[in-house]
Amino acid sequence: MVFLAPKKNLFNLYFLRYKFIFLTIGLLFVYILLNGDIRSNINVRKCFSDINVQNKIEDILLSERKPRKGKTIFFHETSCNIPDTLNHVRLKARQACAIESAALTNPNLDIYVLFASPKILNNQTITPILESILSYPNVYLRNVNLWSYAADTPIYEWFKDGKLFKSKYIYSHVSDFLRYLTLWHWGGTYLDLDVVMMKTIENIPPNFAGAESIYHVAAGVLNFDWDGFGHEIADMCLRNFQTHFDGYDWGKNGPGVITRTLHEICKTKQIYLMTRSRCFNFNVFQNETFYAVPYTHWKYFFDSDYLERTLEMTKNSIAIHVWNRYSSDTPIIVGSNVAYGVIAEKFCPKVYKSSGKYF
Repeated sequence: MVFLAPKKNLFNLYFLRYKFIFLTIGLLFVYILLNGDIRSNINVRKCFSDINVQNKIEDILLSERKPRKGKTIFFHETSCNIPDTLNHVRLKARQACAIESAALTNPNLDIYVLFASPKILNNQTITPILESILSYPNVYLRNVNLWSYAADTPIYEWFKDGKLFKSKYIYSHVSDFLRYLTLWHWGGTYLDLDVVMMKTIENIPPNFAGAESIYHVAAGVLNFDWDGFGHEIADMCLRNFQTHFDGYDWGKNGPGVITRTLHEICKTKQIYLMTRSRCFNFNVFQNETFYAVPYTHWKYFFDSDYLERTLEMTKNSIAIHVWNRYSSDTPIIVGSNVAYGVIAEKFCPKVYKSSGKYF
């Protein structure tokens, strides 16, 4: 006699079978995802790791000539080497423009360009753009080993944990990490590579930044004294960075750090009240000093119809910020009548001339 299983039992058997299949697929997906993150994390770490080759530019900590504390302007280039390849120093015209403008307007300050991913330099690989900035006697190129640079600082234990390398915005967040760490080491001024200096900062008292809006202090221009309260601010910023780090938030670890730190120091969230008298001799310059053209109007720098308006907006500025995050793919024909080009021709003339057809 043959006994047939009830329909309900057959349904349960099929349900269990497909449940097992879907569970297996899900676990496999998670395994692949996690291992992909691990491999990606290893590759990111590797591209910032040191290399032992000839013609490598000097390490900032090992170089005989080191930055003058409080008398140096720093730039950071944080693009990543492709693992197992030799990477020569390469700077885009606009990056080089920022460097030249700093050197031109501040001849009594040192200008250090720090590379987070080790770079090589020899006579055969110097481009006309690179030659332009190296013609200034106060410009120096240095490699930075992230691990040794962070050692013996308040952020080293956090850094070793590897959270930084899991960031969605790794290059931007390495830059955020380095700007506060560099100012902790040496003091002085940090500038973004999309800032063009138009006036000297040599005579401005130390400890300052600039407002981006009524709510935020920007991190594209930062100056901390190398000792005393300036060093305390740098220390506070490093601790704030690691406490609030979010690898999925682009701005929380850069402008967010200095804004939160100044909230604590100045006992106010009103940016316009962050003056030297209230903030223990730290000053936040108002928008027109460094960020006269807000990011929402970045196209003003690239549109000839806004030339006169943009030059009027920036006539009292110490520097301009051209918002590379939004503008990097917008070409400028050398000689065209746009504000960025007009300003670049004046304040980074060698780079502008050597950039070719497009700036």
